Amino acid sequence: MFEILAAYLREKAGLNNEELKLVEAVTVVKKLRKRQYLLQEGDISHYNCFIAKGCLRLFRVSTDGAEHILKFGVENWWMSDYESYNSGLPAKGNIDALEDSELLLIKKENFDALCKEIPNFQSFITRLEAKSFDVSQNRILSNISESAEEKYENFIKSYPAFFRRVPLHMIASYLGVSRETLTRVRQKYVR
Repeated sequence: MFEILAAYLREKAGLNNEELKLVEAVTVVKKLRKRQYLLQEGDISHYNCFIAKGCLRLFRVSTDGAEHILKFGVENWWMSDYESYNSGLPAKGNIDALEDSELLLIKKENFDALCKEIPNFQSFITRLEAKSFDVSQNRILSNISESAEEKYENFIKSYPAFFRRVPLHMIASYLGVSRETLTRVRQKYVR
């Protein structure tokens, strides 16, 4: 399974075989069944997780019991509760599998060491973090300024594969709209 991450890092970060051996030495394989948790609220997120196969979600549960989805992740995406991962404090979020998933985990201290030891890896991670920041900022702007229709249009353009893999009520939660609103908006596109 490491070969999936190796191919990704060769292409995206330009890592050579020696550098990939360093990454492989600190990588742990984890398999999750559908609905199984990778991380639960209150635990500390010690790992950065590369998704080799499957689909995960990061979500928080409000005091009234409602789930609020912050992020979905699919093949070749990274996933963690980064607030907990970076601070070492208990996670406020949960990560679970929406389908059977195969993951490659790298412990934070090992991940940080790889960044120091492999300049191309550090450069790639810096670019990835910047892109993640841009996506988060655009999502905040979307949530405060766009209609349900605009949010839906942007989502299907950015993540077309999610509609086959993620239940409608979870997409509605991610977009910050009710399931009924999303159903109504989608019907306009079906016609």
